[in-house]
Amino acid sequence: MTAFLRASWGTLLMALGAVLFVLIAFIWALMALVLSLILPARSGRKAGRYGAMWGFRIFLTVMEAIGAWELDLGEIDTLRGEGALVIAPNHPCLLDAVLIVSRLPDAVCVMKRSLLGNFLLGPAARLARYVRNDSLLRLVTSSGAELRDGGQLLLFPEATRSVAHPTGPFTDAVGAVARRASVPVQTLIIEADSAFLGKGVSLVARPSFPLHYRVRLGRRFEAPTDVRAFTAELERYFARELAVSPPWPMPASDKAAAVEGARQIRG
Repeated sequence: MTAFLRASWGTLLMALGAVLFVLIAFIWALMALVLSLILPARSGRKAGRYGAMWGFRIFLTVMEAIGAWELDLGEIDTLRGEGALVIAPNHPCLLDAVLIVSRLPDAVCVMKRSLLGNFLLGPAARLARYVRNDSLLRLVTSSGAELRDGGQLLLFPEATRSVAHPTGPFTDAVGAVARRASVPVQTLIIEADSAFLGKGVSLVARPSFPLHYRVRLGRRFEAPTDVRAFTAELERYFARELAVSPPWPMPASDKAAAVEGARQIRG
């Protein structure tokens, strides 16, 4: 394939991805508006989270089928049915939440006030009872209620996408929520071979397709007693893990050993 054809195909993939995402979000937003009027809170919460999971999964599957990326997300599935957790991944790009929520029916996202008011995302987020992040106190209180109800809170320790390599500065939010709710913190390590949709990268910058994403289980921490000390420990942990992450794609001969190793360090 010539350079011109590769560039043209890459541009087309980006356009198709944007259109597909907006289409799925628009359809689900309309459905969520209706469901929010007819379903009680508990049923609406469940429907909203399942809808988000399947909407994101359809988006990722279609884009993978046409060659936009190759995904290795199987380890996330082991968290299903494990009850309340604070799920704490690193945050290299805008797709991170999509990758994780697409595998977990009980995921609870933390969202900015502006996104909750967005027509495409707001109705679905409100139906799913996602948590608004406009202050640490509100975040801790609202998250605790969802965790007590069995939700799995997706909360990025960096609060925003990484602004430095391998991670940006961490906040105390993960430790504060875990301490208040007395739930473990399950780390996830997101590995990507491209800076596509990363912090400071133009949304229209065309990467080299296919992209590769892998999410592996990291260490599970018990609920902390000292939030600041925990945050420092968590930041050191991610720095070590990301410093030794193997290059993508991982050789097939090493993949089984990596999965088994990840399972052994959960705890």
